[in-house]
Amino acid sequence: MSRALVIAVDGPAAAGKGTLARRLAEALGLPYLDTGLLYRAVGRRMLDAGLDPATHPADEQARRVTPEDLARGDLRVPEVDRAASLVAAQQAVRAILVDVQRDFARASGGVLDGRDIGTVIFPEAQVKLFITASPAARARRRWEQLARDRNAPDREAEIARVEAELVARDAADAGRAVAPLKAAEDAVVIDTDRLTAEQVLAEALRLVRARAGALGTV
Repeated sequence: MSRALVIAVDGPAAAGKGTLARRLAEALGLPYLDTGLLYRAVGRRMLDAGLDPATHPADEQARRVTPEDLARGDLRVPEVDRAASLVAAQQAVRAILVDVQRDFARASGGVLDGRDIGTVIFPEAQVKLFITASPAARARRRWEQLARDRNAPDREAEIARVEAELVARDAADAGRAVAPLKAAEDAVVIDTDRLTAEQVLAEALRLVRARAGALGTV
């Protein structure tokens, strides 16, 4: 009997990995988990408690995360971006959340997106994708996700600010000692700068079916 199909989708913020992972899960009938939401929820709880995640341990907040925390509408804002990156660098937090992520897909498989799925959480995943894009392209996408007035006069200045924040987070995530952001050695890298979401999905499905088909998984 073939083991359950696990697809790891890693990459930096706003590269398109979340959109791809959700659509892959839908196309293949697999459960989907945005693992970044776990760290965002912990970061949000820290901020709500008045605790600076740069100086305070976050393991107690990690233990208290609930489905309601993951459903909050204020998890994708700049202050939570920073808080999530900081709590993700804490070994105790990662130890708590690693088991949550592994348990999610161990029995029935799944599509998980994050920063260390293919390197730490599921190094044995049958398919590993690393989704990337230039900081400029990612900043424009992130700004368009968050902006209420897309014709604002300070649009380009705001996009430049978002780009600087993304570059800083990339450096922090890639440079941390615990589970740094990087592509697994056997991951397929997809640069989404000049691709539509539909093109990225088509390429990912081709790769998944070729790999999983060879293994007898799908």
